Amino acid sequence: MADRLPRTGERGAVPRQGGTDPRWGLDATAVLLLVEDDAGDALLVREVLVDSGLPMEVTWCKSLAEARAFLDATPYSVCVLLDLHLPDTHGLGAVRMVRDAAPDAAVVVLTGVAENEAGLAAVAEGAQDFLAKDGLDAEALSRAVRYALQRKQVERSGAELQASRLLARENARLERGLLPTPLLRGAGCQVASRYSPGRDHALLGGDFFDVVESEDGTVHAVIGDVSGHGAAEAALGVCLRVAWRAAVLSGCVGTRQLELLEEIIGAERAADYIFATLTVLRIAKDRSRMSVIRAGHPGLLVSTSRGIELLEPAPGPALGLLPGRAHWPETELPAHDISAVTLFTDGLFEGVVAPDRRLGEEGLLAVARNHQTLRGRPFVDAVVEDVAALTASHGGLADDVAVLHLTTDGMA
Repeated sequence: MADRLPRTGERGAVPRQGGTDPRWGLDATAVLLLVEDDAGDALLVREVLVDSGLPMEVTWCKSLAEARAFLDATPYSVCVLLDLHLPDTHGLGAVRMVRDAAPDAAVVVLTGVAENEAGLAAVAEGAQDFLAKDGLDAEALSRAVRYALQRKQVERSGAELQASRLLARENARLERGLLPTPLLRGAGCQVASRYSPGRDHALLGGDFFDVVESEDGTVHAVIGDVSGHGAAEAALGVCLRVAWRAAVLSGCVGTRQLELLEEIIGAERAADYIFATLTVLRIAKDRSRMSVIRAGHPGLLVSTSRGIELLEPAPGPALGLLPGRAHWPETELPAHDISAVTLFTDGLFEGVVAPDRRLGEEGLLAVARNHQTLRGRPFVDAVVEDVAALTASHGGLADDVAVLHLTTDGMA
């Protein structure tokens, strides 16, 4: 069982509190763990620690098993003073086991006078420093502990920076796949889009969209949302988006297109409970009619001579919910009075605007109507920023938001 030694530093109690001790540049909650089976050596180290003045609490463990139990339980930063000769392990294996048990712990190995080679090998194994117990003095021990904790912090910071860079590169790759450049064949269609990640997600989620103008002048658009967040969901969104574009270019449209995407999500998803919602849209070359298919996705905003309206054509189930048994109705609409169409994911209206109320689709419609004189990117930005402002005091945009806004010559 671990033994609690008196706190070091002026032989008096030092209150545990957060932050950094200004005298030592140490985390004020950091603790020292002495792993030493010899009571005489433990007493020696304790006396030197007292003389060092380090403002740290010390725990003494007589075996590696006790040390691992302590490391599993403590929430604080730890510097381990580690003897390599313990009842339950011997040599460099002790360093490896401590690192496995507490990767964030700093390790200072305690060696005998003739064990410099072992100390150097321990540093190569991942320890931050080593000290000889014979002739141990307060200044050397204080310096070793402080430097070990600081080196470990630098190591952690470097690892976090590298992880952040890798995450940024991954985000960029995913964004290129999820949010591509529209494939347009002329100047007759204008596309404005925006993607805003939710506050809790460093990685992109599974929101995706695309626009393709086929050779006959028909404008095709899709917006979708894979359930969940993370790299796997984003990759599935990329897969569905690319498959949709390939289907359009090969002439596969309408309900057959959704049957194809249903097969793909069944083959590519990581778990059976993952599904995707989407809306596909076709605007005829002469802009006289529009076709909409919804698979569990929200409605769409349309701008007409009467203002902005929320359309909710007949829906079908989300992709992946009823494999092989789903049916998606296709709704044909006149488009001669439509000047713009806005597709969006549910993150745009699910934000909380009052303790007991979400914005909702009707609330989103009201926001959009406040900006109905705008078109293109100014309209998209104004709507997203208004929604963000309305939800700011209740957590903001908690989910990812994707918006796709289309205007085409000939409409209206």
